[in-house]
Amino acid sequence: MTEPVLLDLADGIATLTLNRPSAGNALNMELATLLHRHAESLASNADVRVVVIRATGKLFCAGGDVRDMAGATDRSGFLRELADGMHRALLALRELTVPLIVAVQGPAAGGGLGLVLAADIAVAADTATFVAAYSAIGLSPDCGVTALLPNAVGARRAALFALTNSRLTAAQAEEWGLISEAVSADALEARVAELARLVADRPGESAGQAARLLRNSPERSYAEQLDDEATTIARLSDTAAASALIEAFAKR
Repeated sequence: MTEPVLLDLADGIATLTLNRPSAGNALNMELATLLHRHAESLASNADVRVVVIRATGKLFCAGGDVRDMAGATDRSGFLRELADGMHRALLALRELTVPLIVAVQGPAAGGGLGLVLAADIAVAADTATFVAAYSAIGLSPDCGVTALLPNAVGARRAALFALTNSRLTAAQAEEWGLISEAVSADALEARVAELARLVADRPGESAGQAARLLRNSPERSYAEQLDDEATTIARLSDTAAASALIEAFAKR
């Protein structure tokens, strides 16, 4: 049986691939559980320098599996379990102290939008589209969409996007700040590989700690963020990687 999430690790780059192409990579409990398990395994792997999230098939992610919802005898219980499962996976990913990069090769909807927003860097093919989708089936957002969307695009645009179920092209998503870059479809894999390599090659913990600080910033006061910045930069200055670079720079 093919697993719904594949994990590959090479040269410091961990790649998580959504692998339910026949279902549009729709989110079900098996996928959520495996995504969480893989994220937890990466947290204890010191070789991981960056995580790339990608998908197989034409769609990046169609959101929650609506066919499973329709077939559930206890629909409320089913949706609570699925939302909780995906939220555990997303929290585990966001708690990794390495940068997250997402490659969006096709449409992202609902919970798939949550996966895009969870990443630090999002690159999309110019053929990709983005839609909240929840209201089309009478539901409200999950997967962190309401937590992260306003910070990415602004409160007014977030409301317009979510409440009207508007569909954004990749170019519009880039303009709004929903994604970092839109590239041609045939350039997507190469661009993501280039960015992953650039990030993975940053010395020591610098990139991972920068990503962590940026993720945590919206949830904190300015004073709390400054304190974390001071603690982190002081700690990193004592690491072997930073010490060698500081001393070499000073000798120029």
